[in-house]
Amino acid sequence: MGAGELQPGQVLPPMRELAVELGVNANTVAAAYRILRERGVIETAGRRGSRVRAKPATTGRESIRVEAPEGVRDVSNGNPDPALLPPLAPAFAAAAEQNDREPVLYGDAPVDPELARLARAGLDAEGVPDGPLAVASGSLDVIERVLAAHLKPGDTVAVEDPGWGSLLDLVPALGLRTVPVGVDDEGPLADDVRRVLEAGARALIVTDRAQNPTGAAVSATRARALRSVLRGHPETLLIEDDHGHGIVDLPLHPLTGITRHWAFVRSVAKAYGPDLRLAVLTGDPVTVDRVRGRHRLGPGWVSRITQRAVARLWADGVLDTSAVAAAYRARRDLLIDALAERGVEAHGRSGLNVWIPVPDETGAVARLLHAGWAVAPGARFRMGAPPGIRITVATLEENEVGSLANAVAAAVGPSPARRYV
Repeated sequence: MGAGELQPGQVLPPMRELAVELGVNANTVAAAYRILRERGVIETAGRRGSRVRAKPATTGRESIRVEAPEGVRDVSNGNPDPALLPPLAPAFAAAAEQNDREPVLYGDAPVDPELARLARAGLDAEGVPDGPLAVASGSLDVIERVLAAHLKPGDTVAVEDPGWGSLLDLVPALGLRTVPVGVDDEGPLADDVRRVLEAGARALIVTDRAQNPTGAAVSATRARALRSVLRGHPETLLIEDDHGHGIVDLPLHPLTGITRHWAFVRSVAKAYGPDLRLAVLTGDPVTVDRVRGRHRLGPGWVSRITQRAVARLWADGVLDTSAVAAAYRARRDLLIDALAERGVEAHGRSGLNVWIPVPDETGAVARLLHAGWAVAPGARFRMGAPPGIRITVATLEENEVGSLANAVAAAVGPSPARRYV
């Protein structure tokens, strides 16, 4: 494979046949296949055998990007608007002063009590089931730890398609298999979820709000349908990602508490700043205990100074979440409406991004770059979903919307009637 003699998707010979051909013990070949599978180089599909993965797990989707040269407006990066992030200096100064008085030492509790109290109050208010709390370094860190706590290499994880590119990289990097679940504006499609769970998927990952890249948000109706599906599969590991907390004005409709093992993660990256690297996890006692135990053997804990600073940010209410959510909504709506006026379909029910289905992804990206706009290629976020492009509206100015909409319309043409799943 390293020499390029085996192509992506190529079926590998059965282990016994290969052992005979190479003149080695079948256990040696089995061990080699296992190592390749765990490293994300090959994947195994039961009786259908093993095959070379379409893309090595270590090849990040971030490499599928458009560099914005000088003079090109970059609307591809997925970042929040720095102008809408709260000032951090006062909260960190207060946290540092508290640490001077009460230094955190080895053996102290890994979760700051005030952070835990505020986090639990917020979760209770939005209907997230009660459970123990843990803190990790962002949503992806939590998801990785939860998957590793329950699954083994070769297990199948159901993921949204289109979905978060980093997650689509992470799952195979853990030696797990991904299976796509379609998404519309109201979240994962219940029929797709039922199909993959009946086919043996061990875990399901759902983005509650501000889904990346489509902006989908799980509605009350969709939540009821998904809960109904999950009741029929109580052994499913359910992971919910609410990274949009603080930047959306749509209610949360949690799914957790139905399956035996579940995890709900809420990060502060989008609302308070990506560099804070902090997310709160709650879940069933077994899941949270396993995550805590493994975390203790690695980094140990997330800085209590950072935890105290975040608790201070929450307690002081320095972020007007309603105003922030309204600002992002206004920017999304302006672009979606402008595109609709030009006959272009676009989606963005919540969050920072607008997703635009296109007939020719590569051509659309290239034409927009030529017109002065760098957008994110949909290939970064897709498995089997149709082509699209993602535009981050976080810093989009009102006087830019018309020009961008004109460029998109010229690049992709009017949209036929279709769904983006």
